[in-house]
Amino acid sequence: MTQENSRDANCAILEAMDILGGKWRLPILWRLSFGTLRYNELKRQVYGITNIMLTRSLQELESYKLVTRVQYDKVPPMVEYSLSSDGEKLIPALLELKKWVEGRSAA
Repeated sequence: MTQENSRDANCAILEAMDILGGKWRLPILWRLSFGTLRYNELKRQVYGITNIMLTRSLQELESYKLVTRVQYDKVPPMVEYSLSSDGEKLIPALLELKKWVEGRSAA
């Protein structure tokens, strides 16, 4: 990588960190990588997250177009969350991060 390109790369990395940073966004994306989940199912699978943080994180991920929210008109209300096509593009990167951590643990 040349010096000129490193500045562009740093900006892209910083942008990615803005989008994916925080304690809860990656765990939410990871859980959704296995399929569509309802709010309470997702809350149970992301250990330790509060309702406020789950709601806020889902709204942020939806605003970045990484998560899709579908609300069904029924009583009681039903809402499902899934990865959008952009969110699905992150799965290979998440798998690489997982492999990297597992490799560090084995060493």
